[in-house]
Amino acid sequence: MDQRNSSSSAPANAAPMIDAHPLAFTGSGGEYFRVWIVNVLLSIVTLGLYTPWARRRTAQYFYGHTQVAGSPLEFTAPQGKMVKGFVLLVLITLAYNIAANTGQDTAVALFLLAGAVLAPYIWASAMRFRLSATRWRGLRLQFAASWREVYTASWPVFALALVWMGVVFGLQALAPETAAAAQELAGDEASPRMPHITAPMVGLVLLGLVLSVLCFIRLEYNYKSLLVLRTHLGAEPGRWKPVYLDFVKVWLATVAVFLLCVLGIGVLVAVLAGGSAALLKGQGERAGLWIFFAILAGLFTLFFLLLLASAPARAYREARMFQLLWNNIGLSQVARFKCGLGTRGYVGLRIRNLLFTLLTLGLYRPFARVSEYRMKLESVTLHVKGGADQVAGTLARQQEGGLGDALADAAGLDLIG
Repeated sequence: MDQRNSSSSAPANAAPMIDAHPLAFTGSGGEYFRVWIVNVLLSIVTLGLYTPWARRRTAQYFYGHTQVAGSPLEFTAPQGKMVKGFVLLVLITLAYNIAANTGQDTAVALFLLAGAVLAPYIWASAMRFRLSATRWRGLRLQFAASWREVYTASWPVFALALVWMGVVFGLQALAPETAAAAQELAGDEASPRMPHITAPMVGLVLLGLVLSVLCFIRLEYNYKSLLVLRTHLGAEPGRWKPVYLDFVKVWLATVAVFLLCVLGIGVLVAVLAGGSAALLKGQGERAGLWIFFAILAGLFTLFFLLLLASAPARAYREARMFQLLWNNIGLSQVARFKCGLGTRGYVGLRIRNLLFTLLTLGLYRPFARVSEYRMKLESVTLHVKGGADQVAGTLARQQEGGLGDALADAAGLDLIG
C-alpha cells in the first residue's frame, strides 16, 4: 500500500519536463528573390506607392517560413492599416519638405517639436500594430504598455534636447569672450571677426556628443526592455535580464572594432598611395592621363573602403546585441531562449554579402538577407517548461475573452518598420 502510494506520487513531485526546440527557417534565397524583384519593380512603376503591399508580402514570407516549436509564425496585419500608415507618413514628410523649402522657419520648428513629442507615440503605436499582427498557433502577441510607461521610457529623447540646448547656450556664452580676444589680437575694434575656437568650446561640444551617445544607448535599452517586459502571450509577460551597462559595453566594443578597421584601412591606403606615386614617376609625359585615372580609382576605392570600414563594426554590434537579447529574455517562467550565434561567423557573412551585393549591383541583396536571417534565427533555441503543446493550450485558454483582441485590433498603425 505504501509502496503504491509512493510510486504514484513520484510523477506529481517530479520537476516539469523542459523541451528544447531549435528555431528553423524553411525559406531560400531563390524563393525570396521572386518576392523581392516583384516588390522592387512594382514600387518603381508606382513611384513608391506599392511600398505598404511590398512590406506586407515581405513580412508574410519571412513569418511564414519561420518555424517555432514545429509551427510557423503568421503575419495577419490588415492591409488597409498599413496603407493608412504609409499615406499619413508620406503626407507629413511632404508637408515638412514644403515648409523647409519655402523658408517657413516657424512651421519647420513646430514640425520638429511635434516630431520630438510624438516620437514615443509613433514607436509604441507601431510596436502595438506589429506585435498584434503576429500569431503562433493561433496565439496573438500583445504590447500592453500604457502611454505613461512609453513616455517615461522615452526620457532620453527629452534629455537629448536639453543637452544640446545647453551646448548652444554655452557656446553663445563663450563666443563673446573669444570674439573680443580675437579683435584685440588683430588690433581692429571696428570690424567684427569670427570667434576663435577655444579649448572650452571644443570640450563643450565633445561633452555634448558623449552625452548624446549615452542618451541614444539609454533610449535603446529602455525601449527594448519595455518591449519585452510589456509584451504578453496569453496572460504571460516577457522576462528581461540585461542591464544598461550591458548595452554600453556592446557599444564601446563596437567603437573599438570600428577604430581598428579604420586603422587597418588607413595603412592599406598609405601603401596604395605610395605604390601609385612610384608608378607615376616612371610614366614621363603620360603622367597626366595616369593621374586622372588614379583620381577616379582613388574616389571609387575611398567609397568602397568607407563601406568596408563601417560594415564589420555594424555587423559586430548587431551580432553582440542579438546574443545579449536572446540569451536573456523569456516568457515569464514558461519559456526561455538560448542563442549560439557566432560573432566572427556573422561578421564574415555580412562582409561577403556586402561584396557580392556590390559586385551584382544589388541583385544579390535578397540572397544576403535570407542568409543573414537564417544564421541568426537558427542560432536560437526555445526551451519550454512542460512541453510546447501543453503550454500552447494553457496560453490559448488565458487569451480567451475577446476584449484584449478587440483593443489590439483597433490600436496602432504601421508607421515605422
